[in-house]
Amino acid sequence: MTRLLAILACVAGTLIGPVAAWNGESIISRIPQEGSWVAAAGRVEPVSEEMRLGFDIPGKILEVYVEEGDLVKKGQPMARLVDDDIKARLAQAKANEAAFKATLDKVLAGARPMERTEAAAALREAESVLSNARRENERRVKLVASGVISREEADRAEREYLVALQRTNQLRERFHLVDDPAREEDIRNAQAQYAQAQAQVAEAQAYADKALVRSPIDGVLLRKHRRAGEMVSTNFDTPVVTVGDVSTLRVRADVDEKDVARIEVGQRAYAMADAYGDKRFNGKVIRIARMLGRKNIRTDDPAERLDTKVLETLIEFEPGTSIPVGMRMDVFILLDGAGK
Repeated sequence: MTRLLAILACVAGTLIGPVAAWNGESIISRIPQEGSWVAAAGRVEPVSEEMRLGFDIPGKILEVYVEEGDLVKKGQPMARLVDDDIKARLAQAKANEAAFKATLDKVLAGARPMERTEAAAALREAESVLSNARRENERRVKLVASGVISREEADRAEREYLVALQRTNQLRERFHLVDDPAREEDIRNAQAQYAQAQAQVAEAQAYADKALVRSPIDGVLLRKHRRAGEMVSTNFDTPVVTVGDVSTLRVRADVDEKDVARIEVGQRAYAMADAYGDKRFNGKVIRIARMLGRKNIRTDDPAERLDTKVLETLIEFEPGTSIPVGMRMDVFILLDGAGK
């Protein structure tokens, strides 16, 4: 471990200065005696962990709206792809939706009052013409039977009557078509077309949303990976930005497999880093993994074994702790009775 001197001080029981309290309890004012702690290498991370954000579709980045260190809000736009073609497809889908909505409204509303009035007037006129043609035809039938007029004149009157009858039937059908409510099958067809248009708008909108990266949390921009003009792909990992909630910091420690039986949730701990000298950052164990894995943290010790299995253990620092995310630290988990 890079904190070899600190560990030697633990064995020797060297005194150090008092430290802050956790939840009102006084935390060790003396480095614990040998055997009363478990040491591990760890790495600082935000309470949200590091969230690497990218696009769900390939394309060219139009703009990245944030810089490293900026505070971001949940839902805030972070970056956008060139999306002129996507916007055009969305506009077309919305236009189709509006057209089918108008068709549905027309079917449900039926004919306008003016159309009904016009159809009724035309029907009445045709019925009047038909009535006259019928009387004239009947009169001429009698006249031809009496020999007063020729058969040719009677046939002409009959043709006029039949034409008037046909026109009246046509206008009566048109009036019923205008005046009757819409058929159920017409309504269902118009509703189905409108629903399909709505689904196409939703699909186009969902695709358009993929051209924009938004922050899923309130936090800080930790890293800006890409710039405007760069291409991104979905075939490999191409994050654009990394964000994290640094309101609370944690350190994820690799506890050696030989020590896993000695640690438990709730144990007090502290961490140290070369950059901060002998300063201790206090916290407590809040989570212990249930499965052993490979080491995540590499120390500078040339004798370090890389094949050792470790158990990830999460220590949460006291409120107000400020450490750069990603910093490697030496973690000491205090066992029961340590520091008393």
